[in-house]
Amino acid sequence: MPKWTAKNLPSLCEKIAVITGTGGLALEVATQLAIAGATVIIAGRNHYKGKTAVKDIKERAPNSSVSFLQVDLASSRSIELFTSKLAARTMHIDLLINNAAVMNPPTRKVTEDGFELQFGTNYLSHFMLTAKLFPLLRASEAPRVITVSSIAANSGRINFDDLQAEKSYQPMHSYSMSKLACLMFALELQRKSDEQGWNLLSIAAHPGVSRTDLIYNGLGTQSVAGFIRKYFWFLFQPIEQGALPILYAACEPKVIGGEYFGPNKLMETRGYPAIAKIPVRAQDREAASQLWELSKSITNTVFE
Repeated sequence: MPKWTAKNLPSLCEKIAVITGTGGLALEVATQLAIAGATVIIAGRNHYKGKTAVKDIKERAPNSSVSFLQVDLASSRSIELFTSKLAARTMHIDLLINNAAVMNPPTRKVTEDGFELQFGTNYLSHFMLTAKLFPLLRASEAPRVITVSSIAANSGRINFDDLQAEKSYQPMHSYSMSKLACLMFALELQRKSDEQGWNLLSIAAHPGVSRTDLIYNGLGTQSVAGFIRKYFWFLFQPIEQGALPILYAACEPKVIGGEYFGPNKLMETRGYPAIAKIPVRAQDREAASQLWELSKSITNTVFE
């Protein structure tokens, strides 16, 4: 896949895509999907940012079909309402991109359901969202679920004794664990699809180190990480480049379920889409199965 770019996207006419997030990577991915002809539904918490995203996409792709639906991923009630509204609008979904995330809030926070904010928003919400949208995905001829992980997953560890960081909260540890969980979910979802005959492709991707606002929104602009992000911006690749592995995973016809994509240079921090290295902990099938069952239980969701 030498220097694959958004120009290599196939026609996505008649495809319906849902992506979580309203800015950064989500906005760029949604824009390129819309340019390629997909009907795009942006899902996010902030109504103003959602409408702004739609406006921005329309400016770049005037004839595109793009809309915004509100959902707060830190609330299972909101996810339920969102999926009900979506089911009333469409008979199927061809592409679900689990992208939205929060990163490194300095103090422990929880979702409406009492989950640690990063684990709950980055992972559990997308687990639940995928399950709730499962009937719409199954109604597609060739459904794909793309779950966005991070190179931070390389240092992650699933702490089954303290998933919600109630005993000890360290921002980066919780973030890394949430992104490792996302990767394990993507791989386990493909295994379930193969076992159950769901005819679904589940693929993971990560953007390398990109110029998003995750650090600003998490630790803040005055933090050390925020300082590096602001004044050493050249260490972060452009969002347009970071979006490419996600777009490749979502649209490239040659992709196989269970694959993982990221940038191809400098330890996967930048470059063009390529097969990414799956961390050893993400390859633990027993842990992945345990995480799957536990996630079903605490979110009260099933895939059917």
